Amino acid sequence: MIVRGHERVLVQGITGRQGSFWTERMLAYGTRVVGGVNPKRAGETCCGVPVFASATAAAAELAFDVSVLFIPPLACKAAALDAIEADCRKLVVLTEHIPLQDTAYLLAAAREAGCRVIGPNTAGVVTPGECFVGFMPAFNARVFQPGTIGVISRSGSLGTLVCLELVRAGLGVSAFVGIGGDPILGTSMRDALVELDRDPRTAAVALVGEIGGTTEEEAAGYARTMRKPVAAFVAGAASPPGRRMGHAGAIVTDGRGSHAAKKAALEAAGVVVAPTPAALGGMLTALMH
Repeated sequence: MIVRGHERVLVQGITGRQGSFWTERMLAYGTRVVGGVNPKRAGETCCGVPVFASATAAAAELAFDVSVLFIPPLACKAAALDAIEADCRKLVVLTEHIPLQDTAYLLAAAREAGCRVIGPNTAGVVTPGECFVGFMPAFNARVFQPGTIGVISRSGSLGTLVCLELVRAGLGVSAFVGIGGDPILGTSMRDALVELDRDPRTAAVALVGEIGGTTEEEAAGYARTMRKPVAAFVAGAASPPGRRMGHAGAIVTDGRGSHAAKKAALEAAGVVVAPTPAALGGMLTALMH
């Protein structure tokens, strides 16, 4: 799920307001956007790249490794299946409010085809100094600088804040992976932790979690086996019991998924849990030394 600068990117929904806005910024940053998709505007160009009727039509004329979806919720299943049929290896699904049955179907199809899905409801991925895919502010040097800290976050806004704090602490980011905030995800926090554990550019990892679900607890089980240091921040310590917060995945049921449960699981695995995002930089610096 780490995207490198040499990988070629297709933008499904490129001609929409958000699609074109972020495509221009991805291109300016160095991301190799090679084409886009809009069935109604096939044969045109947008942001300087050709527009195709479908991902399979694009694949017939050019090669791409990654597809990113700027697609409305009810059209996401068809767009994702189109990209999977085109032999896309990595699929970044930015859209939220996709029907759960559609998400389950497209994830099953991706798994069968060997396609890695990041999201849904993700802010995207960033490899500082190389490329970004999605709508993270990779171009803001106060937020993203190349370094050795891998960042995994369910939240795009919290992930941005943590990256900012890491840069302020004199640390940089090797890769940012926004896993997304929906109840069903293509890439779990544990999956991303495994990837960063194997990444030679990553020396330590910052986990950015929140209440609801069990992805942090599952990641803790793997973190216990790692030699690389891991620090975490879990949002929602002051949330009222039973309250649904932000993401659809941030739902606490019968005590499972609570801040206390996540903090306890992470600390039991040897992960240092920071009280605030600003404390992560100092904690990671101490752990690495």
